[in-house]
Amino acid sequence: MVSVEEIRRAQRAEGPAAVLAIGTATPANCVEQATYPDYYFRITNSEHMTELKDKFKRMCDKSMIKRRYMYLTEEILKENPDMCAYMSPSLDARQDIVVVEVPRLGKEAAQKAIKEWGQPKSKITHVIFCTTSGVDMPGADYQLVKLLGLRPSVRRTMLYQQGCFAGGTVLRVAKDLAENNRGARVLVVCSEITAVTFRGPSESSLDSLVGQALFGDGAAAVIVGSDPIVGVERPLFQMVSAAQTILPDSDGAIDGHLREVGLTFHLLKDVPGIISKNIEKSLKEAFEPLGISDWNSLFWIAHPGGPAILDQVEAKLALKPEKMRATRRVLAEYGNMSSACVLFILDEMRKSSAKDGANTTGEGLEWGVLFGFGPGLTVETVVLHSVPVN
Repeated sequence: MVSVEEIRRAQRAEGPAAVLAIGTATPANCVEQATYPDYYFRITNSEHMTELKDKFKRMCDKSMIKRRYMYLTEEILKENPDMCAYMSPSLDARQDIVVVEVPRLGKEAAQKAIKEWGQPKSKITHVIFCTTSGVDMPGADYQLVKLLGLRPSVRRTMLYQQGCFAGGTVLRVAKDLAENNRGARVLVVCSEITAVTFRGPSESSLDSLVGQALFGDGAAAVIVGSDPIVGVERPLFQMVSAAQTILPDSDGAIDGHLREVGLTFHLLKDVPGIISKNIEKSLKEAFEPLGISDWNSLFWIAHPGGPAILDQVEAKLALKPEKMRATRRVLAEYGNMSSACVLFILDEMRKSSAKDGANTTGEGLEWGVLFGFGPGLTVETVVLHSVPVN
């Protein structure tokens, strides 16, 4: 007779989970940040709000964003004028867009990741799909399986309405799946489209304007697995540990509420201050077991919630400016894409490492940290180990 313990050992992988491939995608419609305030106030019939428009211009100027990608075009918004108002019932119109386009954009990113991975898609055993847009049944995970032609027996996990920290959440869940299911290959997809949050300006809600100045659309996909097949699969980043915590005294700091008017966004506290005050505790808990206390010795993948968060974290930890280089580049080129952002930054880091001739995927460094920040305030901390470049 085989014991339960022997069965469990046979079920588990031997090595740590690793990111084996990365793919990204954006809508075709590119919006330049410098001209966005004029466009935004024109398309929402709000040009009479001259003082508010000036405030919005300053927000966009300070955002450090050069461009964003958005599925919503002028033509779509003209066909759906209720989406341009601040508080008009419009959830049906928004849902009609995102339940179709979120999995479609996710498919584009997934196809790129699968191509880089180089294995048949029939070897994908699990799917994790994450989005803040378009709750539906069956969900975006089901639609992705159909769009990609994956096996009907693939095991699916759907994460809705998590917010900006969820790029860390999906990696934490994928790590557990890969390490506890020998031979598992997990397709992770984060796909975000702001059609659910776009709305016109209001004098009474500046926090909504902050979101209009920062958020962009994008999808990212990664393949995660343990025990890579030598000569066939190439690990990019090993995931050594993953943790989640709710920061103290942060209730209501970031809220989102799904209503008839779409998804409303609220900033009620000093988010950069709360994050910078508590971030070192998360770092110590993650890296003390490794004997690491020099935060400049790490490579950094931090969710770019906005430039103020990055500035205050840098100041609090005395980080060198180059630590946030990959993060700031993604913010500048794409804006805040919620859960997809940290996966875009992982992609940017491995590409810049190769371009610069670094000897590891982490810009020549062995250890790194991935941080996701979002509603709660919730923080996801993933310890990464970079892989030598062949």
